[in-house]
Amino acid sequence: MKVTVLGETRPDERRVALVPDTVKDMKKAGIEVVVQAGAGQRSSFPDELYREVGATIAPDARAAVQGTDVVLKVQPPSEAELGLLNKGVLLISLLNPLGDAATAKCIADKGVSAFALELVPRTTRAQSMDVLSSQAMVAGYKAVLLAADTIPKFLPMFMTAAGTIRPAKALVLGAGVAGLQAIATARRLGAKVEAFDVRAAVKEQVQSLGATFLETEQEVTAEGEGGYAKELSEEQHKRELELIAKHIKDADIVITTAQIPGRPAPLLVTEEMIASMKPGSVLVDLAAESGGNVAGSKPGETVQKNGVTILGPANLPSTIPYHASQMFSKNAWTFLKEMVKKDEGVVVDLANDVVGPTCLTHQGEVRNERVRQQLGLGPLPAPVGPGATATTGTGSSVGTSPSASTR
Repeated sequence: MKVTVLGETRPDERRVALVPDTVKDMKKAGIEVVVQAGAGQRSSFPDELYREVGATIAPDARAAVQGTDVVLKVQPPSEAELGLLNKGVLLISLLNPLGDAATAKCIADKGVSAFALELVPRTTRAQSMDVLSSQAMVAGYKAVLLAADTIPKFLPMFMTAAGTIRPAKALVLGAGVAGLQAIATARRLGAKVEAFDVRAAVKEQVQSLGATFLETEQEVTAEGEGGYAKELSEEQHKRELELIAKHIKDADIVITTAQIPGRPAPLLVTEEMIASMKPGSVLVDLAAESGGNVAGSKPGETVQKNGVTILGPANLPSTIPYHASQMFSKNAWTFLKEMVKKDEGVVVDLANDVVGPTCLTHQGEVRNERVRQQLGLGPLPAPVGPGATATTGTGSSVGTSPSASTR
């Protein structure tokens, strides 16, 4: 079995899909690993480290994918990269399936079996494969560092001969993985932290980190499938905004992290709220790339309004590429192991409770129902019968269960 790691072509992407330590584990499992030259360079993993653990270094993407069974990437493949893949190859990567259905159709038409790591189910068993959670943790951490570097104040309290410096006040909106890490980081740096989330279940987690959980007099809750938030009703959203407006005017730092899978991010900080904030305050909008939680935020840009700085960082995990790559690599390898069968190579079992939901395309079909709806496709065709297998162009055995699971 042969696995290929391609370099990333997106200009702001510094991560790599597999790090040398993971390659070492894969070699022990009898897997041949090919790494495109320079793939790990920007994340501080030079080619020599891959050679030392037994990987083969290919001079370019075309050479790297020759005869491969599996391709691993961080970002979706470019049109040129997709053109290099043979029918039957397995692609494991972030693929933005709900935001770019057209690419999913192109991958299916190519005959590539693609697994979108965004679709890994949020279950206890799949935690070790959850790329979104591991990378969100990096983003939450870095968001606070950006804010601390921008704000014209100290974060912790200081007792000095010149008087007492009071701690900065931080407000975190959204207490998912990124929000909780932002809370923890702000607390470690000495800030006083408040947090709000529409999922009441996270209250205990917020408080365990030493932050104050904000609540409305009338409960505002929206617990969605898989632990994600879902859209609020108009009345609930109004109460949510009233609560945020009450507390944001005293905040020195605001970190917003609220996102809803497959939908634009909810607007949480309005123009009026920004106008009420103190000069020098900083807003970091982690949802800027998906529509933005903050009025006027722009992906990858810094905006000034009424003395308030609004940061819309893009691809924050890529700014800490060494550890972000380590976590991504571990997640991806753990997922791939679900399909690696001794003496059979890689086998796709769509009845597997992790593999099935994560499968975006297989045997020429887009398999995710939400993506099919976006593309205007009808119901999935009947799956291949029990025990049936399809041989890939590179010799792997790809089996399909009759009880294929989609998400």
